[in-house]
Amino acid sequence: MWVYILKRLLLMIPTLFGVLLLTFVVIQFVPGGPVDQYLAEARTGRGGSAEGGSVYRGAQGVDPQRLEQIKALYGFDKPAHERFVQMLGQFARFDLGTSFFQNKAVSELIIEKLPVSISLGLWTFFISYLVAVPLGVAKAVRAGSRFDLVTTLLVLVGYAIPGFVLGVALLVIFGGQLQWFPLRGLTSSNWEELSWGARIVDYLWHITLPITAMVLGSFAVTAMLTKNAFLEEIRKQYVVTARAKGLSERQVLWKHIFRNALIPIVTGFPSAFIGAFFAGSLLIETLFSLDGLGLLSYESVIRRDYPVVLGTLFFFTLIGLVTKLVSDLCYVWVDPRVKFD
Repeated sequence: MWVYILKRLLLMIPTLFGVLLLTFVVIQFVPGGPVDQYLAEARTGRGGSAEGGSVYRGAQGVDPQRLEQIKALYGFDKPAHERFVQMLGQFARFDLGTSFFQNKAVSELIIEKLPVSISLGLWTFFISYLVAVPLGVAKAVRAGSRFDLVTTLLVLVGYAIPGFVLGVALLVIFGGQLQWFPLRGLTSSNWEELSWGARIVDYLWHITLPITAMVLGSFAVTAMLTKNAFLEEIRKQYVVTARAKGLSERQVLWKHIFRNALIPIVTGFPSAFIGAFFAGSLLIETLFSLDGLGLLSYESVIRRDYPVVLGTLFFFTLIGLVTKLVSDLCYVWVDPRVKFD
């Protein structure tokens, strides 16, 4: 197994290199780079109109010497291949660079935004699994019953509603009309002045609507996956044998079926856990004004803040590769019959 782990770790290097190379090449052809963004903001600050996004229009009326100084400020005075090699050297030391426009280290920005993403991810992950898995088991045991049909209909209807649309509806109804929940942020403005008990209540009060909007899609997938996994195991021969030995339905379900049926679910824990942090939260963060990693990545792309774009991409890709490796290792932990060789 250790040889397999070593091979997978070594394979991460060309994968990371390919992802960064492809993104870096695409960036070179995107109009409106950091220099143009700087010039546009400078012209807007003087009361001018920052029209257009091309480098040629953005540089009109700028002294050539000044333009070269701005390019040197962002490192664009060097050829593209030199900048790419320099970036790889920084990333090899886990130095993600410094933001062009926020004057902060990219790693520092990521750490600042992590609490929001962790809040959304943890609640989404735990609520989805703690509710969906028991529901899926109940649906499998009562397959074909009225309970199964009604819950399937409700789950599929919930899955068909995009999280962003549900978030808008929740904001309008419960945040606007009824005013039961706040419209933005994770905490109130006077959060620091509250007691610990009041802080917990305030935090839960703010997180209810965005978590409800995020949970629905993953909840439906997990519930149906659990049901189908249990139904597949219930039809197998070892279940018939266990029942023939006189075991009760509860013993058959929880001692025999449960462990085997949870293999595809448990092995997906790492991916689902990490995915809840970094995937699908951009629209929710924007809608509820939550300053997390999704919003940071989006704003960095819009502003052409390339160190943040490439730094967060490197961070997300590395986390994703490690998570995939952990998911594969979980197969052996859950099912000893699986061999890497």
